[in-house]
Order: sequence, then structure tokens, then C-alpha cells
Amino acid sequence: MFVASDEFVEAAAAQGKSLGFDPAVCYVPHPIQDRTDAEIRALADAAFEEILSQIVAP
Repeated sequence: MFVASDEFVEAAAAQGKSLGFDPAVCYVPHPIQDRTDAEIRALADAAFEEILSQIVAP
């Protein structure tokens, strides 16, 4: 399972296909690097349940 910004949906799919790897993914809104700490926390809070459900899924 990995987390990436939604700018990389196509790139992640292509990379996964070329490697034969199909992990669970959680995409968050792009961009990341210029966000404030509060904005990053809000993104993490919004994605938390999806991430948790993916890492505990059988």
C-alpha cells in the first residue's frame, strides 16, 4: 500500500504494470510540497480511514 498525490495516478499504474505489482493505493490532492503543516495534517486526516482499511484488509 502506498500514498501518492493524484498527479501520479497514470504513472503509478504504468510502473505497477511494468513491475507486475498491483498494490493498494491512496491518492491525495496534488500538490504536496508547498502546503502548510496544517494543510498536510488535513490531507492525512482525510485519507486516514482509507489507508487504515487498505493496510488491515485481508
